[in-house]
Formats: sequence, C-alpha cells, structure tokens
Amino acid sequence: MSRLRVLLCGALAAVAFFGANEIPLASASTLDFSTLAATADPATTARKLVRRLAGKDPRAAVRADAWVAWADEDDDVVFEFLDHGLAAAEQRAAETAAVNTDFCRRVILTYTATYAPEVNAAAQRALLGTDPDRELFVRQGFAAAEQRDRLAREADGSQQEALAEADRHYVRTLATHDPGAQVRAAAAWATRPGATDADVVEFFAYGWATGAELDLEAHRLRDAEQEARWLATVRQLLVDAREAEQAALDAAGEIAVQLREAAARAWQRVGERTSAPRVAWADAEQVARDQAANWAAVAAAAQAATGPNWRAVRDAADPTRAAWAAEQDWAAEQSRFWAGVLGQAVDGETRMRNSLP
Repeated sequence: MSRLRVLLCGALAAVAFFGANEIPLASASTLDFSTLAATADPATTARKLVRRLAGKDPRAAVRADAWVAWADEDDDVVFEFLDHGLAAAEQRAAETAAVNTDFCRRVILTYTATYAPEVNAAAQRALLGTDPDRELFVRQGFAAAEQRDRLAREADGSQQEALAEADRHYVRTLATHDPGAQVRAAAAWATRPGATDADVVEFFAYGWATGAELDLEAHRLRDAEQEARWLATVRQLLVDAREAEQAALDAAGEIAVQLREAAARAWQRVGERTSAPRVAWADAEQVARDQAANWAAVAAAAQAATGPNWRAVRDAADPTRAAWAAEQDWAAEQSRFWAGVLGQAVDGETRMRNSLP
C-alpha cells in the first residue's frame, strides 16, 4: 500500500475511532460519521490533490507531470504519480532551478550594469526572487531585457558611431582565429552576412565576455570530469599493486616467483593508466597558455584603443588572462602528479622484475 493510501486510510480510521468530543473545532452535532465514511474515497482525494498540484504548484515540472497524471482515468496512474512521479518531478525542478540560478549569476557577471543595464537589473531581480521568477527570466525576461538595452544603444547612437573599420576587422579575425570556440561563435555571429553595427556593438558590450566565460567554464568542467574518472581508476590500481607487491615479498619459493611476476604486471598496469591523463593535461596546459597569451594581447589592444566600445573589453581582459594563467598552473600541477604516479609504477615494476630469479 502506498504512503498516501496509508495516510488517507489512517485519517479515516482516526475519525471513526475517536469520539466527537475528541475532535477539535467540531462537535457530534456537526459531524455525520456514517456520511463521512461513505464519502471518504482515497482515489477521489488523491485526484483532488493532484489537480491542486497541477494548478497551484510553483514548479513547472511538477505542474506538467501532475496534469498528465490527473488527466488519466486510471486511478493507479494518479497514485503512481504521488508515490513516485512527484518526487521525480521535484528532483527535476530542483535541477532546473539550480541551472536557472547559475544562468542568472553568469548573466550578472558578463552583462554588466555599465554596458547592459536592463539585462543586469533583470538578472539581479530574478536572482533575488523565487524559482518561478528565475525561470521566467530565462524563458522570456532575458531576451526582453536584451532588446531594451539594444534599443537604448541604438537610440543613443554613440557606440555605433564610434565603431571603426579596424574594430570590425578585429572581430572578423576573432571569428576565425580566437582560441576559444565560444568567442569564435560569438564573433562569427556579430559579423555574419546581414549583421549590422548594432551586432558588433553587442559583441563588444557583452558577447565577447560571455563567450570567454563559457570557454573557461567548458575547459574547467571537461578537465575536472576526466580527472575524477582517472583518479578513481588509478587509486584502485595503486592499492592492487601495493597489495600484490606485499604478497610477493611475504611469500617464498616458487609461489614467490609467480607473485613477483603478478606484482610487476600490476605496477605495469598503473603505468599504462597514466598515459591518457599525462597527454590530456599537457594539452590542457597548452590550451591555457595560448588563452592567457591571447587575453594578454586583447588587454593590450583594449588599452591602446579609444572609444566607448573597447571599455567593456578592457574591464574583462585582464581578469580573463589571470584566470587562464591560473588554469595553466593547475594543469602543470596535474601533469607533475601523473608523472609522479608513472615514476612510482616504473619503480615498482623494476623492483619486482629485478627480484625475479
């Protein structure tokens, strides 16, 4: 029996068990227990609850799934939703809420109040509001605020007037040569066939910084996910190799020879598992080095440029360069770690093989 059915039946049993003088806010003269017992149907109550969730729950995922369950004529579907589907919908809603919150924070970081005041203010309000507020911002409010900022820039006209052909050329160069995929995509969009100077202004105002942040995030996420898997694998292999070596050292005679060979192979497996992370971290270090150098060049270009459009880039360039320099240091540290694991593996295999007769 589901938890909801137990609760509903328990409530009905309580009404039948206790006397009228035990029930607060009611008296025997106002309660007809036989009528209550006849109309207390768990399925009906469950449907009412699901209908209420479908119409009033603030979470879109819960409302959508509740509507589907309520519309089904099979009462078991309703109970299944309450027993299991509701928790699943709540989990999805929580995940969506977290994504929306992260989106608002990223927007606040890259759409600054100076260069995109409408978007920044709307994101601030959404971040301080409720989950539905943030969902509405992601679905509709963000695009609407972007349009308001665009119209304000076009009405002012100063940023478009300040654009030089050198600025447009710089963005076209970024579309094909920037080391970051997201920056290249943003630059390509700003200089696509049919694009206007307003698109280039938007790229300077926030598109460049947004693309740079996404490139940095993608780099970090990819490296962290890979490293977690590699560490989990090599940690167990190290345990196995050390245990195999100890068993070999504790043994004697012919069995010791076999165990030393097995231990040598165990250490060999450890060494083999360092190959992929050593290559990946060397690549990651080079990517970070290239990005840091690129953003140092962007910072220099921004300092040398004049006009209002480069100010947003000037604000973002040095922090982005510093972030990539930190990524370069982190990748170098991980490379040293995996080189050290390889050294352990080589030493262990050598010890075991040298001890063989």
